[in-house]
Amino acid sequence: MTDLFVNKLDEELSLLSIQLEEYQKKQFFDYYEILVEWNKVMNLTAITEMDEVITKHFVDSLSLVKAVEDIKEKSYVIADVGTGAGFPGIPLKIAFPQLEITLMDSLNKRVKFLNEVITKLGLEKISTVHGRAEDCGRNPEYREKYDLVVSRAVANLSTLSEYCMPFVKMGGKFISYKSGKVEEELQSAKHAIFLLGGKLDGCESFLLPGSDAERTLVKIHKVDGISKKYPRKAGMPSKEPLK
Repeated sequence: MTDLFVNKLDEELSLLSIQLEEYQKKQFFDYYEILVEWNKVMNLTAITEMDEVITKHFVDSLSLVKAVEDIKEKSYVIADVGTGAGFPGIPLKIAFPQLEITLMDSLNKRVKFLNEVITKLGLEKISTVHGRAEDCGRNPEYREKYDLVVSRAVANLSTLSEYCMPFVKMGGKFISYKSGKVEEELQSAKHAIFLLGGKLDGCESFLLPGSDAERTLVKIHKVDGISKKYPRKAGMPSKEPLK
């Protein structure tokens, strides 16, 4: 673990009022090293420079504190849909160990990577699910079981809502991580959010600490039951987003 790594992580997380123990900083460093190693043989991320991984993956993932202020102490049950290389789920688990997290991804190779990270970092109360969101969202084991559903996946908000809202329990929230301005996207997703039992609960827009990148966390509250016809079969939410 290098001083450069620790200093940058500390400095940027202090802007989110997050303080880590030494063992957590070591977990972040080990995660970074495993990510870079595996990335040599499979495409996990285009971002591999240490500074950029800290800012654009770790700190970005933890910016959820801006939308869920009590996440530092509450034992939320969370699903991270389309987690990819583990963002935001694994950084959230490292920083807030009391959370119970399920990482979902459609690619088995990525799930193997995630399991390796979980084992090497000694993380508990975190599991992986290999499957498409549309299939998992119809599975009674996962449907409407989570307090919070998060996603940094790249898709329009209508599509993402159809992927994620089926997992949210009544009264829970789906929070979508978005880059840049989202007004137009919000407008076109309004009816889809309503159809999926959701209600827009506001947005948190900010500059990512340590950069000039614009970020927005879109908060969608589950206020109504969701029809059995959602999510539609695999491929449909992206091909024909709900209008």
